[in-house]
Amino acid sequence: MDTRPRVIYLPDTMTNWPWPRAMNPHFEVVKAEVDTSFREFKALSAESQEAFDKCDSARLAALAYPKASREHLRIACEFINVLIIVDEYTDVENAAVAEAMVDVVIDALHNPHKTRPEGECILGKIVQQFWARAIQAASLPFQRHFLHSYTAYLRAVVVEALDRDEGHCRSISDYIKLRRDTCATKPAIAIYEMGMNLPDEVFYHPIIVELVECIAELMLIDNDMISYNKEQATGDENHNLITILMVELGLDRSGAMAWAARYHAEVEKRFTDGLAKVPSWGHSTDVLVKEYLDGMATWARANHCWSYETQRYLGTKGPEIQRTRLVPLLPKVICKAASAAAKVNVTDLSMMDATADRKQLSRGSRPT
Repeated sequence: MDTRPRVIYLPDTMTNWPWPRAMNPHFEVVKAEVDTSFREFKALSAESQEAFDKCDSARLAALAYPKASREHLRIACEFINVLIIVDEYTDVENAAVAEAMVDVVIDALHNPHKTRPEGECILGKIVQQFWARAIQAASLPFQRHFLHSYTAYLRAVVVEALDRDEGHCRSISDYIKLRRDTCATKPAIAIYEMGMNLPDEVFYHPIIVELVECIAELMLIDNDMISYNKEQATGDENHNLITILMVELGLDRSGAMAWAARYHAEVEKRFTDGLAKVPSWGHSTDVLVKEYLDGMATWARANHCWSYETQRYLGTKGPEIQRTRLVPLLPKVICKAASAAAKVNVTDLSMMDATADRKQLSRGSRPT
């Protein structure tokens, strides 16, 4: 008999984070534009598109870039859509297919005006449209830095797919190193540079790099804690910090959650201590650096808030779970065969009552 607790306690990791929730005033207008534009790609089946819409990706962009202009917010929203759709397509494929998809995406980034080949994976067209718009409104330093960090993310996605193929569960240190890239924090932070000429000496400075790594770790910890219940239900939990901790340290779920929350607090301190060590590059550059640092700190708050406001991880129960901190453990789902060629199958958590111990989840789309 399974005697494991049927409820997971989800610690609140962001209670003491100094950067508050903020929402971009252009949110509603830009969301309508971007949602309409994305549907025109017909990248998902009707069922999957409905589940994709419930992720509310534009909300994440509006929370993450609360001071962005309308045009820059439009680009940011398209970027979040790119992140999610690339994740969805590659998540259901083996490493070889995922790598082929990644190659298409990289080619689209480096050839934003090239006609995409007939019959190519739709990711090429989606990414090309995003990048063609972005380079019209973005600085050259941003373009270099974004391509560097987003390419690193894409290559890490292939490594994750290989781990999935082999059923490989990494050590804590190896996992965190890979997850800093697969959580896509670095290209997301680079979006703040669109209107900046941030010098390479700032972007690649060891202290700035360490601060970016801290935000990546905060975001991966929060994401893995909040998404764990869904991922353990769908059999996709190996690329999750909670599973890694349970395996390596012999912890139960509660112990792993507590460990992750303590580590989160340690990383928060590393970040705030690191801010005091940031050097000066002169007044005009220092103003940009402050905006950049405030932006990345805002991303950590945005990621946490959105995780409860979207239906991506907690279905319709996000606000309730944020208040009670209690997550009913979901039963295992027997997933149907999923394929990007079949327009991506995903589990739509909003179709279930997360407060009941249901024996079976509804099957729709699987944003993970």
